[in-house]
Amino acid sequence: MRVSLKDVALRAGVSVKTVSNVVNDYQHVTPAMRARVQQAIDELGYRPNVTARHLRKGRTGIIALALPELGNPYFAELASAVIDAAAGHDYIVLLDHTGGRREQEMLVSQGFRARVIDGLILSPLELEDEDLSGRTEQVPLVLLGERHYDLPYDHIAIDNVAAARAAVRHLLDLGRREVAFLGARPRRNRPAELRVRGWREELAAAGLDAGEGLVAATDGWGHEDGARAMAGLLDAGRRPDAVFAYNDLIAIGAMRVLSERGLRVPEDVAVVGFDDVVEGRYGAVTLTSVSPDKAAIARMAVESVLDRLDGADRPARRQTAGFTLIARESTRGRAARG
Repeated sequence: MRVSLKDVALRAGVSVKTVSNVVNDYQHVTPAMRARVQQAIDELGYRPNVTARHLRKGRTGIIALALPELGNPYFAELASAVIDAAAGHDYIVLLDHTGGRREQEMLVSQGFRARVIDGLILSPLELEDEDLSGRTEQVPLVLLGERHYDLPYDHIAIDNVAAARAAVRHLLDLGRREVAFLGARPRRNRPAELRVRGWREELAAAGLDAGEGLVAATDGWGHEDGARAMAGLLDAGRRPDAVFAYNDLIAIGAMRVLSERGLRVPEDVAVVGFDDVVEGRYGAVTLTSVSPDKAAIARMAVESVLDRLDGADRPARRQTAGFTLIARESTRGRAARG
């Protein structure tokens, strides 16, 4: 039998309006009254009708999250964080997979799901300013990632240049002097450009080589791409003593090739990845990685959507989430196990 607000009100000896105020977390309820109503809620096992609450506000209770690669562990972990953040506000998340294709990103951004969602969180790879400047859809849009848009939409990212510099600095502090970059892109890709820039800046600050011979481009972001890039450098006669990879999957692929060529990680070649995905923590050699604060990215994104839904009238803002460099065995050896 479903417990109603009226049942809770009778048990607590208060009005239905008072119970509603407690359930909806209104501020102007005394602590004693809140405790009294909460006790009745707990005793009766009352569960609020979240759907009805959203409908009363003219909302669906659904936020869409559009990502370029659901098969990529980073985006899977980010999606999980967004789902958790949204659940804290009684929202559910509808996932869209764009494949990083411009036409699909345009379709999503222009509101083809507008009737069933209250807001959209989009991580674009290919969209240009002109693709979004003519957007007429009123559903709030929040952008994720490192592409800069001069548009009136909230945007959340990490400082990729600073993160890349921290990764290279870690390698230099360990005495490495020939640091390769794996994962540059043959065509424009903002995150890769920023990470290459950070790599160059930190090496230049140390007076070390940041030449093109130490940069290996990849067509994708996966293990195979990292393996091919590492093999290409070695076959070209370059044997760096350290590698900074665009992401963890590329780093893991590179470590596989290093092992096959008889090179030890980290004794011969130290390796740093980016994203801190779970897979990197459980290999035969655990992976040092730049760890973006995925929980903070998710929280900022969800709160930005809800802020706009609640009528926030402010300029669009760019928020920067933090990151941490987590040192593991791929740079510090077995001593990093602790």
